[in-house]
Amino acid sequence: MQAVVFAGIETMRVEDQGMPELQAPTDALLKVTTAAICGSDLHMYEGRTGLRPGQVVGHEIMGVNESVGDAVASIRPGDRVVLPFNIGCGFCRDCHRGDTNMCLTMNQEKPHAAYGYAGMGPYSGGQAEYVRVPHADFNCLKLPGEPFDAWEDDFILLADVFPTGYHGAVLAQVKPGKSVAVFGAGPVGLMAALSSWIRGAAEVYCVDFIPERLEKARELGAIPVNVRDGDPVEQIRERRRKSSGFTAGLRPGEAGKLSGVDCVIDAVGYQARSHRNYQQESPTQVLEDAVRLANPAGALGIVGVYMAPDPGGRDEAARQGSFVLPLAQIFDKALSIGLGQCPVKRYNEALRDLIVAGRVHPGSIVSHRIPIAQAPDAYRKFDRRSDGYTKVVIRFDQLRAA
Repeated sequence: MQAVVFAGIETMRVEDQGMPELQAPTDALLKVTTAAICGSDLHMYEGRTGLRPGQVVGHEIMGVNESVGDAVASIRPGDRVVLPFNIGCGFCRDCHRGDTNMCLTMNQEKPHAAYGYAGMGPYSGGQAEYVRVPHADFNCLKLPGEPFDAWEDDFILLADVFPTGYHGAVLAQVKPGKSVAVFGAGPVGLMAALSSWIRGAAEVYCVDFIPERLEKARELGAIPVNVRDGDPVEQIRERRRKSSGFTAGLRPGEAGKLSGVDCVIDAVGYQARSHRNYQQESPTQVLEDAVRLANPAGALGIVGVYMAPDPGGRDEAARQGSFVLPLAQIFDKALSIGLGQCPVKRYNEALRDLIVAGRVHPGSIVSHRIPIAQAPDAYRKFDRRSDGYTKVVIRFDQLRAA
């Protein structure tokens, strides 16, 4: 079978690999219809992880089950499914509590596992024609419809970015009437903006410096804020100061203390860019902006990746994932902070049903659909944020004839 393989820094290749096989009676073999390239795959592509060459990559996966093990009870060959990027066992303490992002048994090194990702277990990735699915009853979400139908782009986003964006809104405590700022208008940031609307936000800002992404945020109903136009915190404050609908409802003394927003979502992570020089990384830039912008008693939701070790960190502290944060300001404002990898299974079923009901169309952010042969070039363009590459999906259309 063909698969996308990490071949070294800034090099992905499409190679022939052996077919995966069932290794346990609880496994399934999935024939992949669509796999997506994730922004977090770029950390590996850029050499910012300890991934070794030869690894099949890809953790956003959907398809049709080809075969299942003898102990699989609820999933059958021919079922259309999408896989949470987290691999859970379904029986450990954390899985029982819904924290499938912290499964305790599927990775001997750390309390989490995933397909085709550095440090997240020995599992082959799904940017391939086939992938093995451990604990299929637990890890497969059944889907209606047929491969490559009108839901294909929507459903593939259930593997990661839609639930992760929703998780960011949950961590930031987005509720009806809240004001929200999302830093980063990549796929996760766009889904965080969409999820904020789902959760009843009154106003959503989306901060980035790439015009195509900001335009997509506008299409989703968010207010785009271009970092190239100046300090994004001051841009948002100024806009809110000029809003008579907002300021007229404040009592004396409140305006100066409520110039920001209630909820801030970091959808960028440790590769944030400096406002002064967009070519220079500033790992804490978004966190510092978030603390400045959040209103007193506000909340921060951090779903952008912070990772260690980071071979590309600017100094030894950064390489170990250690950063200086304005803790006194966080304490003084009584800000709540939630962060971490998304437990996809906590949300994916409900989000699927919103898609099926026609309430949301997350697949509208998909910018490019490519065959697997074009994956190496797509990685290059996605990494450079060029040619409008916002969300790229790899299609295995040979299943049309299956």
